[in-house]
Amino acid sequence: MSVCFLYTPAKVNVFAMHFKYREWNPNIDKKSPNQSPFDTLMDLFEELLTIASGDVSQALRWMADIDDEYGITNQFDDFDLDDFVDELKERGYIEQDQEENMLVITRKAERSLRKHSLEEIFKHLDKGAAGRHKTDHTGEGLERQPETRQWQQGDDLTNIDSVGTMMNMFKHSSIDQMDLKERDIRVHNTDHHTSVATVLLIDLSHSMVLYGEDRITPAKKVAMALSELILNNYANDSLDIVAFGNEAWKVGIEDLPYLKVGPYHTNTQQALQMARHILHRRKYANKQIFMITDGKPSCIIENGRLYKNSVGLDRKIVNKVLDEAVKCRRDKIDITTFMIARDPYLQNFVRELTEANKGRAYFASLDNLGGYIFEDYIRNRKRRVK
Repeated sequence: MSVCFLYTPAKVNVFAMHFKYREWNPNIDKKSPNQSPFDTLMDLFEELLTIASGDVSQALRWMADIDDEYGITNQFDDFDLDDFVDELKERGYIEQDQEENMLVITRKAERSLRKHSLEEIFKHLDKGAAGRHKTDHTGEGLERQPETRQWQQGDDLTNIDSVGTMMNMFKHSSIDQMDLKERDIRVHNTDHHTSVATVLLIDLSHSMVLYGEDRITPAKKVAMALSELILNNYANDSLDIVAFGNEAWKVGIEDLPYLKVGPYHTNTQQALQMARHILHRRKYANKQIFMITDGKPSCIIENGRLYKNSVGLDRKIVNKVLDEAVKCRRDKIDITTFMIARDPYLQNFVRELTEANKGRAYFASLDNLGGYIFEDYIRNRKRRVK
């Protein structure tokens, strides 16, 4: 059992998640009983390719090791890894880079990785508790709610509560004459889907792979899936991605598969500052920052030089981050922090950051990271119309 905490300045909600693990069975885990050998190997290849940060040769070496140990290709008739590589080339997923003399992925493969990540996250959402996750992809529009109110001038008549309206009319009507008055009319409240500008911050500091735990791969998957969701379902929304270590820098959607952790400290202040500046240029009423991190802020740029301190919570560094969080609040930019570690220092920092911005924070396991981010993103696209 893993536990996820949702922290807000007012209260803390606790959700318990239960997981069951079983030995992998290629016949059970296929997407369909008729899945081809290529599609079966493609699932594994895309998973390894994400972990390898887009390094085709490394992913294929890992596939060969796994095949040697588990005999994956033994279940196929006349189809081995060499055939798989040839088909990858024929279908346009990989190509030979003549200058570097190595295999590289194509734009088609990058799109496929984003789609794969999106499908994986929504597969987990589908398995969640009933009612926990909203997966509505209708884009702009109105969603009727069960609550009703009195009709007002300009309300959409398609949202009339016919039962409630008739009951009101019956109260003052007779059998011989029905007398419908304006005050009788009830309409359903609706959720209106609004456009949202989002900046996703991804921590690439060294701690994201510290102690043998791969935290960067789930973060990359979420970034790829979120970008695919927005590109295909919410065309009026915007998504910018910022990576941060010693400094912060913008990342293109096409660059996501290649992100790597470096020997970096954690410059949270500059990441938030860059996100705020990006959102200033976005002409949206709704603006938000999603930050995926596992570390406390440990550095800032001071007088053009890197000031760093990895021991405890350095108040000089923390205060700079909190100042940035307050600036975001003043600019009506919500910060939602997705913390994928539970060090007490981190919880203290997240609590201060959340209170300074009046935002939200999730303490989530790596397995649930995508689900919580997608749930929050889709919910934030809606505002209640009354």
